[in-house]
Amino acid sequence: MPATVAAILDTIPMPLVLVDAGQRVLAANGPAAVLFGEGLVGRTAPTFLRHPAFLDGLEHCLNEGARTTARVMAATRAGETHLAVTISPFDPEGAGQGALIAFEDLTAQEQAVSMRRDFVANVSHELRTPLTALVGFIDTLRGAARDDAAARDRFLGIMEREAGRMIRLVNDLLSLSRVESEERRRPDQKVEVVSLLKSALVTHREQAEGAGVALNLEAAREAVWIKADGDQLTQVFYNLIENAVKYGGAGKEVTIRLTEVDHEPVLRGPAVQIEFIDRGEGIDALHLPRITERFYRVDAHRSREKGGTGLGLAIVKHIVSRHRGRLRIESEPGKGSNFMVILPVG
Repeated sequence: MPATVAAILDTIPMPLVLVDAGQRVLAANGPAAVLFGEGLVGRTAPTFLRHPAFLDGLEHCLNEGARTTARVMAATRAGETHLAVTISPFDPEGAGQGALIAFEDLTAQEQAVSMRRDFVANVSHELRTPLTALVGFIDTLRGAARDDAAARDRFLGIMEREAGRMIRLVNDLLSLSRVESEERRRPDQKVEVVSLLKSALVTHREQAEGAGVALNLEAAREAVWIKADGDQLTQVFYNLIENAVKYGGAGKEVTIRLTEVDHEPVLRGPAVQIEFIDRGEGIDALHLPRITERFYRVDAHRSREKGGTGLGLAIVKHIVSRHRGRLRIESEPGKGSNFMVILPVG
């Protein structure tokens, strides 16, 4: 293998593998080693990627001298990876037909397509249920219940609740879209956090009293200033307080605790930590890694009963990310949950 060919391969950022007529690897660049592991030279192609579409394409290229392509899903060092493979005839030594194999990692694109597909399916499902209920009740009111005043009032109440659920879903979708569009632009306003928390607590006081939940704010200082978007931060506080009240358990207390941290290691500087602590049923550790995903629910039926859209924590996560902060969740079944929002001061 001429040194110049190996050197050229190493200058190219995509994974490249050069094989001879017997499918033995003559050279592989750095990205290929990252993808399949070190020590590729001297191995045969099936030992690093055993996939029928890839092996058939390689054999066709070597036998017919024609470029071939394939799409494969393979287990690589990075995990399950989607690859676009291009196999081209290449004979650097003039000693028989060889092939240059180029790999393009399409995993991120496939994941994005899958996320879009799941998102559309979830939105369709969330809207279909209340719409089906509305159509059913409208048909009933036009027919059997036309002259039944008691049934009409009951059905109209249910229709109002289902319409409200659709409105909340649409509003949350719009909020999520707005937050995502601004995520790369960090806020630069000066905002006083304690007053925002007090305002959020006042807003939720009636809801908390109705649920038999006591709200308690703990803050060492009356005023704490940070750079933030006041409206978005208020939305974070509303969502987390509302969740704590809904799932905190009747007759129990929800504590919102604000503390100032001199040096937060991950944020590399001073920070404000705001904890939303409930004494409810808690969340199993199995759910914690996914709880901020769109439409992910620990208990889907209970969440819908309480008016949840499955988007609140996704919105919180994106807003905290826009503020270059951190969202930490600690929970244990039977011991309640603690949602911690950690935001940089400067």
